[in-house]
Amino acid sequence: MWWRPRRFSRIFDEIERAFEDIDEMIERMFQTISRMPRGEVAVEGPYFYGFSITIGPDGKPVIQEFGNVKPSRWGIERSDVRRPYVETHVDSKAGELKLIAELPGVDKDSIKINATEDMVTIRAEHGDRKYQADVKLPAKVDPTSAKASYRNGVLEVTLKLKEKVEEKGYEIKIE
Repeated sequence: MWWRPRRFSRIFDEIERAFEDIDEMIERMFQTISRMPRGEVAVEGPYFYGFSITIGPDGKPVIQEFGNVKPSRWGIERSDVRRPYVETHVDSKAGELKLIAELPGVDKDSIKINATEDMVTIRAEHGDRKYQADVKLPAKVDPTSAKASYRNGVLEVTLKLKEKVEEKGYEIKIE
């Protein structure tokens, strides 16, 4: 593309490929539903599917899927266990990593969290709601430093970084 600086071209190409993959997944999902006879339910509800796109520490796009259904080549795969929406944020100045997970409809006592230096596993169950997420962390942490809070369906886990994380990227001068 003539209007993009050459150094940004690769990242835009990767983002474009990620969107093409997402379009293809959604198209397959709709094709599966449209082939079903009228009145037949594809998946007993409730069901949901979502994704987020962020730029990872290596500068490449990261697509994270969440929900209890997942498009596949053969249609829609449903699970009784939902993957919650999870975000991680590294605060290199404070020397900590925050993990935020949406777990609506569960009691604080039903949430189980297990942490290693590069992974956090979250499990929760309340009635018919079951959640599970294995979250690969973008930086090494001290699992013994973990502190967690749960308010209004949102779990927040704070962990101390093992080593300082340097910000990557290019400094951009404003003209």
